[in-house]
Amino acid sequence: MNDWAPIAKEYDPLKAGSIDGTDEEPHDRAIWRAMLARYVPNKGVTGDPHLTLFVARLNLQTTEEKLKEVFSRYGDIRKIRLVRDLVTGFSKGYAFIEYKEERALLKAHRDANRLVIDQHEIFVDFELERTLKGWIPRRLGGGFGGKKESGQLRFGGRDRPFRKPINLPNMKNDFYGEGSAEKRNWSREGTRDWRTRDRDHERSREKRWPERERSWAWGDSERERDSKEERSRGRERKDRDR
Repeated sequence: MNDWAPIAKEYDPLKAGSIDGTDEEPHDRAIWRAMLARYVPNKGVTGDPHLTLFVARLNLQTTEEKLKEVFSRYGDIRKIRLVRDLVTGFSKGYAFIEYKEERALLKAHRDANRLVIDQHEIFVDFELERTLKGWIPRRLGGGFGGKKESGQLRFGGRDRPFRKPINLPNMKNDFYGEGSAEKRNWSREGTRDWRTRDRDHERSREKRWPERERSWAWGDSERERDSKEERSRGRERKDRDR
C-alpha cells in the first residue's frame, strides 16, 4: 500500500474495478474481458500524445468548428479529431484535441472540465490511450469513470479517483466488540439494563390490566343502563299516543 495513489500510474483492470484499488478478485464479466484483452493503440493516430486532450460526453450535434471555437481560447490548436462512426458518419460523443504548447494543454485540462457545450456538460482529461501503460478502453471492459451507479464503474481516473483504503481488520474488531475488556464489560452491562427494563415494563403492564378490565366493565354497564332508559321512554310515548 506504499505505492497507493488516487490516480492510477499504470492501468490494471482489476484495480480499476475496485473503489480503493485493493481488490484481488474480479467482480464482473467486464473486468474478466479486460484482463484477457490485448489492446494495441491505433497506429493510424498521429500527433504528440503528451499534448493531446481527451474530450468526452459531447452532444452528438457538436461539430469540429464548435470545438475549435471553444478550445482555442486556451491556446493554439494543432489538430482536432472528432471520432465518428465509420458507417453512418455520426459523432460518437468524444474527441481528441492536440495543442501546440503544453501550457495551453494544462490550462484547458484545468478550466474546460465540466464546461457546458450545446447543453451538455463535457468531461476533459489527458489522452491515456498512448500514455498510460497497459491501457484497455471501456469497450473492452476497461476505462475509467462512469455515470451509472448501478452499472459498470471504473476508478483511478480524474472522474472517479481511488478512495483512501480502509483498515478493515480494525473495523471488524471494534464492530463486534472484540476490543478491550472495558468495552466488553460495558456491552454486557448494557444488555442487563435492557433486560431489567423489559421485566419492569411487563410487571407494570400486569398491574394496569385489571384496572382496564374494570373500566371496560363499567363502561359496558353504563351503556346497558342508557339503552334500558331509552326503551322505557319509547314505551311511555306509545302509551300516550294511544
